[in-house]
Amino acid sequence: MTGPAIRLVIGPWPALRSDASSIREAVFVEEQSVPLEFEYDDADAVSLHAVAYDSAGRPLGTGRLLPDGHIGRMAVHRHARGAGIGGAILDALIEEARRRNHRRLLLHAQTRARRFYETRGFRAEGDEFMEAGIPHVLMALSLEDGTGDAPAAGR
Repeated sequence: MTGPAIRLVIGPWPALRSDASSIREAVFVEEQSVPLEFEYDDADAVSLHAVAYDSAGRPLGTGRLLPDGHIGRMAVHRHARGAGIGGAILDALIEEARRRNHRRLLLHAQTRARRFYETRGFRAEGDEFMEAGIPHVLMALSLEDGTGDAPAAGR
């Protein structure tokens, strides 16, 4: 990974809620104008969360893995984008999904982030749709072949 050294922490919502929330609110609510009431749901409590921190311990990015194999709420602070932080978070969530024996991962990608997910083997399935007023596409990744590179298919 190029860019700053990061520390990645994976854990339950109670342990990472404060830091994950600060990132999600900055990116989704403030930057992208997603209504606050759309940002949190019951899935947070049952999901595995990942938060990336810089060397000073400041939270930079986050994402979550739901029990059903959906990856969502991927967000990186604007000032930290382009440094590989989102990729590190996604890779960690994919690895955790493998460890949990998921065979297929799904996510709702903002269409502008489609290429980012394609670099990790995700493939688009179906038509573009709107979610929280933002265009998205369903993307999937098959983990059955062990490489994570085969095509298959939430925020």
